[in-house]
Amino acid sequence: MGECKKRISAKDAVKMIQKGDSLLVGGFGICGTPFTLIDTITESNHARELTIISNNLGEAGKGLGKLLISKHIKKAIGSYFTTNRDAVKAWNNGELEIELIPQGSLAEAIRAGGAGIAGFYTKTGVGTEIAKGKEERDFEGETYIFVRGIRARLALIKADKADTMGNLVYARTARNFNPMMATAADIVIAEVDEIVEAGTLDPEQIITPHNYVDYVVLNDRYEKIGGEYVERTK
Repeated sequence: MGECKKRISAKDAVKMIQKGDSLLVGGFGICGTPFTLIDTITESNHARELTIISNNLGEAGKGLGKLLISKHIKKAIGSYFTTNRDAVKAWNNGELEIELIPQGSLAEAIRAGGAGIAGFYTKTGVGTEIAKGKEERDFEGETYIFVRGIRARLALIKADKADTMGNLVYARTARNFNPMMATAADIVIAEVDEIVEAGTLDPEQIITPHNYVDYVVLNDRYEKIGGEYVERTK
């Protein structure tokens, strides 16, 4: 098989993350989550005070939940943080800042950021705490709030396979936020379970073209058993 010139180790990938960085991280619950990259961050000391932009913070002790326990996260921007009791506890204790964005607005804000769109107006959140401090406008007699597009310096995403050029395919619902995040960051690091020869992937199944992917990391810490990722015994 030809060499994947974009392939690097998880340790080298994590070295690109700087203190105080904002990271787009794929996943819904823990589905479509770049576990190997997240675990490697927890083992580093430089990548702290991070702002994580993700649907949620994994689960207790899993995925981004590990990054929360290791005290690497300063702020979380997303939709469903109550799925992780550790996130609720950290927020109650003043150890975690949280910015809530309705899930559809989050997805559209990331898509807009990737498309070079400054923002959009939506009715979602009007009249709630979410609307505080946001610009409001009336359209056809209804009030809308303005939501800024979201971009970050880095995106950590998870795909099922990459070819040696860096084209990505996803596994069913593990696709979730990952493809749009691949368009909305300056540096995109894709964690994959398998790397195959260029030309072997069905072009109709390629969701993220290689020109969006800067680096590829092979998942070498987890195996899929019964549809779930389980950490390999060392």
